[in-house]
Amino acid sequence: MKKISGKKSEDDAKIDLTPMLDVVFILLIFFVVTATFLSETAINAASSDNNNNETPPDDTDKKNILFEIGPNNEIILNGNPRPIIETQVRSNIDQLKAENPAASVIIQPDHSSDVSTLVMIMDAARQAGMANISIVEPN
Repeated sequence: MKKISGKKSEDDAKIDLTPMLDVVFILLIFFVVTATFLSETAINAASSDNNNNETPPDDTDKKNILFEIGPNNEIILNGNPRPIIETQVRSNIDQLKAENPAASVIIQPDHSSDVSTLVMIMDAARQAGMANISIVEPN
């Protein structure tokens, strides 16, 4: 039975918070789904202090792709006595990555080599999809 007088019942005086909570949860889901989580990539540069206790990578370690840059900017791949040319770097990385997807690239430049050769090898490795690129000091 309804009251005819101008008073409202106590049930009508309460504020319903359900729609507001729905909106808040929808916004929360929206921000969580659309948030991008960036992973920072870094180049592992080894210092001379860290290299004293480590052994240099050799040919038996198939996990790594070793590029040595000679004093005349000649590029030697995995200790092969025959140097490769700049245009062959990317194709060699692609081939070695196909053989071992978990491989990492290690670059060992000579003190008198050009930085442009080092950067060219790093660019080729990044274009080939290599995530782990390290630069080590020569012996």
